[in-house]
Amino acid sequence: MADQKRAGDGVRQGRLAPPEWLIAGLRPAPTPIPWPAVARAAIAMAAPLAVGMATGQSAYGALASMGALSGVIGDTADAYRMRIFNIAVPQLFGALGVTVGSLVFGHGWLAVAALTLVALASGMISTIGAVASVSGLLLLLNAVVGAGLPMPGPWWKAPLLLSLGSLFVLLLSLLGWPLRRTEPERDAVAGTYRAVAEAIEAATTDAYDTRRQAVTQALNTAYDLVLARRAREHGRREELVRLLAQLNVVIPIVEAAPAVHLRGWGVDAAIPTAVRQLADAVDEGRTGAVEPDLPAPATPAERALDTALRHAFAVVHNPDVDHTNIDDRLGRPAALRIRFRRAARNVLLSGASWRYGLRLALCIGLAQALVSVVPVERSYWVALTIVFVLKPDFGSVFARALMRAVGTAGGLVIAAAVLAEVPRGWWDVPVMMLLAALIPAFSAKGYAFQTAAITPVILLLSDVLNHQGFNLVMPRLWDSLIGCAITLVAGYLLWPESWHTRIGARLADAVAATAEYVEYAFSSEDDRAERVRRRRRLYRDLSTVRSEFQRALTEPPPTGPRAAAWWPLVVAVERIVDATTAARVRVNHGAASPAAGEAREIAVQLRELAQGLRSSVTLVEVRAELSGDEESVLAPLRQEVRAARAIASPTP
Repeated sequence: MADQKRAGDGVRQGRLAPPEWLIAGLRPAPTPIPWPAVARAAIAMAAPLAVGMATGQSAYGALASMGALSGVIGDTADAYRMRIFNIAVPQLFGALGVTVGSLVFGHGWLAVAALTLVALASGMISTIGAVASVSGLLLLLNAVVGAGLPMPGPWWKAPLLLSLGSLFVLLLSLLGWPLRRTEPERDAVAGTYRAVAEAIEAATTDAYDTRRQAVTQALNTAYDLVLARRAREHGRREELVRLLAQLNVVIPIVEAAPAVHLRGWGVDAAIPTAVRQLADAVDEGRTGAVEPDLPAPATPAERALDTALRHAFAVVHNPDVDHTNIDDRLGRPAALRIRFRRAARNVLLSGASWRYGLRLALCIGLAQALVSVVPVERSYWVALTIVFVLKPDFGSVFARALMRAVGTAGGLVIAAAVLAEVPRGWWDVPVMMLLAALIPAFSAKGYAFQTAAITPVILLLSDVLNHQGFNLVMPRLWDSLIGCAITLVAGYLLWPESWHTRIGARLADAVAATAEYVEYAFSSEDDRAERVRRRRRLYRDLSTVRSEFQRALTEPPPTGPRAAAWWPLVVAVERIVDATTAARVRVNHGAASPAAGEAREIAVQLRELAQGLRSSVTLVEVRAELSGDEESVLAPLRQEVRAARAIASPTP
């Protein structure tokens, strides 16, 4: 409801007030500055420039710094092995892109056709996942740069210099690997315990839903890091086995939290304190027998929490690794060849993949055709703007186009001061250190801030290559505005799916999966390990749905207000999953099992809700008649289902 309220704030404050979706994009995110990444960026981008100047090859140094810029943008993973994938794999595609671009440099319409095909491939690749998205970005980005700027010969020199710059970033990021091999994984597991402690502490407050979402995110991150590494090392390392066991035993605590929340009153302060003690033990690697100081349990929910905590203390503080407790709760990742075949099939056969590829190809083709017909100095900046704006996994295209324009304007102010006042030469090195350090610091604050940080860096490197000085500034602003305009028209307005988002279909799938989870949790076939995997997959799906709704909330009307109207239903479905888990936990710890068919009746109501969501653009209120004993363990679940079906859209 808070998001729905915010969606209308701009209207209530008067016609001159900017809309909330625009203000939200300009509001810096409350995230800490990643100081290690700041230091790596400053060194990685300034050092190649200094080497180039020292050897009299400043252009080579600028190209290596451009490659380092790609590595800095991709340096977002916590685990060291994931950094290798996030930085090295995209660089292979970037090297291919700059090679293609340089081969068609100055070939007019051949360059237009080549970049259009590269854009199609880039867009389709980007739909696979996070690493593939960055790979597709660099493929097209470097192809555009190669086709727009003269590269030093022979043909292999530019991709080599760009790759060396990015690999330098990777080298700097891996310097701590010998001393901190498993520290990212350990931090993730300890962070999960702390997130659970905060959720339990907020069980009776309005902050519970937000804290529970943080638990979901923490679990997703921890399992992704630990299971991915375990799959590569085949579970041989004792420390990794210990971390997975410690992560597994937090699951019963997570399951007990909804039962405590739905009970309606708080918990003893000793309980979240005990969970934080577990987090500290994981973080510091402490072992040895420790008996938790916990209050005596009186209800099934309290007994569930007490049992889960005592078991967690036994496992976390056990000096001997328990090899019988390392079965993961989500299923091991598939073999690499299977994931590759699955990704290739999805790219080639997915309608969404082709639609995005065609959108990107259309925009790049129009941009390149325009600058081929109309003389535009340093025209590659138009296509670069499109590449950065038209990314589906980066958020709303409409909002990003506006943020790009605002961020570019802010970055050009910085660039103008640098190009006008700082003499070219060795002064570029300390200036580059300062500007490069701003990229990871500003990227954490939002897209407009990231754009403002990247713009002066690219302009400074461009000036090293073509020596135009202050004359670079205003053309870059016009090029960015042209690129944003092409994106809004050809990449947004011409594609109704981008501004008539079928948010109901995504939510309907989650509701249908919730119905299956409810039935399974109270069926005779119930297996705890399978039930945990289903619940985790469901929470993961709901997290994706929530992200999609957050993106839709930044769209202009009618999509943004419609998403705000549907938002309470997203929260209601999450509460249904919580209520199901809480009921199952209570049954496991002494509460009476529900009557036969009671869970099936609830599942029928959920499937009807899912069917209605698929066939309706706006929400329609339905009064659900769910009979059953009000003393039953499923009574809170029936109440949540009634609330979900009674949510109505404010628009007819």
